[in-house]
Amino acid sequence: MSQIKKHSFEAVSLLTAANGMLEATIIPAVNQPDWIVPSSLILDSLDYNQDYSDVAKSEESVTTYTWQQQSVAVFRLLATEQAPDRVVILEGNTAEERLALFTKGELRRVEVSISEVQDSELPKEYAQESTTAKSANDDKVSEESIPSYLYQAIVIEETPYIVPDLDKIAHQLVTLSQ
Repeated sequence: MSQIKKHSFEAVSLLTAANGMLEATIIPAVNQPDWIVPSSLILDSLDYNQDYSDVAKSEESVTTYTWQQQSVAVFRLLATEQAPDRVVILEGNTAEERLALFTKGELRRVEVSISEVQDSELPKEYAQESTTAKSANDDKVSEESIPSYLYQAIVIEETPYIVPDLDKIAHQLVTLSQ
């Protein structure tokens, strides 16, 4: 009899089925389909009430966010010049690999049947937009290039969503911030 391999802890492994249902949260995104992540990965969702006007004017973007006295790498789900109104803190494989998502709008919790979730291709309007912003190095995560952080595009009730490659995003952002 062959030995069963244990799966090492990865954030994506928290996506489990209970009675055929998935509990997920939809995070609003701009110029791309909304993101969908397992609700259990969300550590916190906060109003972003810092003065963002100086940052937007200086052409520098915020790269870290302080959450519970810890510096967390930031990934934006909106255009650079847009001020976020929400920060979503996602769990990572380690405390250093946690992510802060800057977004605008309210999160929506959904419970969907596994049979309702269908794998899909990235809708053409987003795929075309992404290829123009693609960097020379496809292994690098770029907020402007959806394929650089796309784990899978899915469709639920005819609405496309992005399942992001959170491990890749976290690893790249943590490496850049060091």
